[in-house]
Amino acid sequence: MKATVGLLLLLLTVYCCAAGPQGVLEMSPGQCCFKFFTGRIPPKKIVSVIKTHSACLEKAFVIGTAAGRRICVSQSVTWAQEAFKQKQIGDE
Repeated sequence: MKATVGLLLLLLTVYCCAAGPQGVLEMSPGQCCFKFFTGRIPPKKIVSVIKTHSACLEKAFVIGTAAGRRICVSQSVTWAQEAFKQKQIGDE
């Protein structure tokens, strides 16, 4: 029984902490962020802005750049909120 519990904890730890280099973790049906970019991304370099899944511990945006990177930014950051709104308007 202890071995089963230990194995389960190990698997959960590996799954939980397998985030990519920009702090994005893929999970169905969305993405979660564990590391957050604190700088500012120029609007002309932003190609997409997606909210993380509601089941994620931290509310964040995953910002896609022209260079193909995906960067996590907290939803409390004003410039990221504005970028999200702009992308929503542009997609309509």
